[in-house]
Amino acid sequence: MNRYALILSVSGLALAGLACRDDAPKPANAFATTGTPAPAGAPAGAPAGELPEGHPPTGAAAGAMPPAGAPHGGAPAATGGTLTWAVPSGWKSEPPSSGMRRAQYKVPGPGGDGECVVFYFGPGEGGDAKANAERWAAQFTLEGGASAISALKTSKLEGAALATLLVEVKGTYMGGIGSASPEPQKNSALLGAIVEGPDANWFFKFVGPAATVDAARDTFVGMIKNAKKGS
Repeated sequence: MNRYALILSVSGLALAGLACRDDAPKPANAFATTGTPAPAGAPAGAPAGELPEGHPPTGAAAGAMPPAGAPHGGAPAATGGTLTWAVPSGWKSEPPSSGMRRAQYKVPGPGGDGECVVFYFGPGEGGDAKANAERWAAQFTLEGGASAISALKTSKLEGAALATLLVEVKGTYMGGIGSASPEPQKNSALLGAIVEGPDANWFFKFVGPAATVDAARDTFVGMIKNAKKGS
């Protein structure tokens, strides 16, 4: 080995040693390459921007909704059970208030604001359509305090792209799980749809003042009729 080759070899070893020293420059944090911190609730060491399996959307992603009339789907990709629908004009998309809610909308109307919520629980979950319809009706009472189950109306939604049970009931709304209305709401109505998705039922529950629900009935039914399986 000549003198110049020896000098180059020694220099290379010195540089390699510097790179391996403890005080060599390091990223400011483990997620510096993405610029996105790991989401709350993610397992230790989980890559930035990824959620644990089955974790509901967090942060901005949870409230990111398409504009009115744009296709919208609420299922996590991992389930393979996607459903899409068009958000009616005038309905305001809101961040879901719980992990069980796949979408949530404020619906204005002549009686005051109503709320439409979409639930999806995954393959084999959520129960059958009849049991859920009766559970929704049980959240209402008739004049005198009797359960509104006796006033429950259900029907097959004709012309829908997917098999759907339409659910209707009126009375005093006592509130359901996660309801933002702790006080009984008189003169209320529920218009619901239980849609057979690719791998499980999807539940659309529209509750509000009876005048608002009645006024938005055709809009709600139109949205449900055009709901489709996603790709």
